[in-house]
Amino acid sequence: MKIGILREGKIPPDKRVVLSPLQCESIQSNYPHVEIVIQPSNVRKFRDLEYSNLGLIVQEDLGDCDILCGVKEVKKNDLIPNKTYLFFSHTIKEQPYNRDLLKEMLALKISMVDFETLTNKEGYRLIGFGRYAGVVGCYNAFLAYGKRSHRFNLKPAHLCDDRKELEQELKKIDLPPIKIVVTGKGRVGRGVIEIIRILGLKEVSKNQFLENKFNEAVFVQLDTLDYNKRINGEASSFSHFCKYPKEYQSDFMKYAKVSDLFIAGHFYGSDSPYLFTRKDAKSPDFRIKTIADISCDINGPVASTLRASSILKPLYGYNPQTEAEDIFDKKDVITVMAVDNLPCELPKDASIDFGQEFIKNILPSLVGKDRDDIINRATICANGKLTEGYKYLSSYVNKSI
Repeated sequence: MKIGILREGKIPPDKRVVLSPLQCESIQSNYPHVEIVIQPSNVRKFRDLEYSNLGLIVQEDLGDCDILCGVKEVKKNDLIPNKTYLFFSHTIKEQPYNRDLLKEMLALKISMVDFETLTNKEGYRLIGFGRYAGVVGCYNAFLAYGKRSHRFNLKPAHLCDDRKELEQELKKIDLPPIKIVVTGKGRVGRGVIEIIRILGLKEVSKNQFLENKFNEAVFVQLDTLDYNKRINGEASSFSHFCKYPKEYQSDFMKYAKVSDLFIAGHFYGSDSPYLFTRKDAKSPDFRIKTIADISCDINGPVASTLRASSILKPLYGYNPQTEAEDIFDKKDVITVMAVDNLPCELPKDASIDFGQEFIKNILPSLVGKDRDDIINRATICANGKLTEGYKYLSSYVNKSI
């Protein structure tokens, strides 16, 4: 079996890759029937020479590969018929900008395995870049706080060579006794907490956070039912919330009244309550002045997120009274960090982390027997047809423009 590692072709350029040079070498050593071929790239964080120096083949033509792996969508003109592809296709939510890509893959009889849909039998995702979204998003939260308060100035994450350098930058952080609220306990939330732990910040309980004053910076990490409550006042459970989100309302304002910095790393499902609305943000009780929205749902659950920001310009201001953008460090304006491609800021570390999950959770089923149907469940289309689990995309594919 021959696996090709694709050159990323999307603009703006993405420096990430599915597997690092050492990971490719390890796979070939542990799976003698597998050969890995690398498509050359002058953008990728790992240089071509780093692959070839380990004896890996670096060549332009991947036509004789059985499986082709990339991170982001492949350009339609670069698709090779009758191949198996793995990448983030961004089609399963019927994204209009990738409709033609899915149509082309169907026409070329490509088997499309989407990284986003690779799950275990319980439905939990097996691979993703969420951890490094959390790591970089948390770092950027403090970068934003430093710029707003003019207390310290961190080097942008994308200018750090790797996580080691980023962690050195954390030593510059000088915090007053602020309260930090973090939402989410999944991959993103765990990445956020990694950085907070390195800073040595004190974690407090929900009641302590709401009721007490502190002489040092503290944080609280909230899960879904910590900031959502049943409208009728009855007891709630996570499974009930997932089934009947419309029966809940946000309880986040009690935290917004006492918090200075909000790091949003939650997953937002459709029909769930917004954490806070534009009306909430207008309230004199709304104290938060810096928000790092890692989840980055535009005009959604975090009212201040008007748009995604960019790696080069990560900050903008949200004026609660005008409900419009403003100068980010103005007194009554909320500083917003809403970069939507955060792992790209640490491409080397994010790629290695992704590759580790790929080797552990995906590779055995990909190159051996797919005993748990991991690959099968994640295959969106094959042999020119949508697979059973993705037939709901038929109207999306056939929709006339």
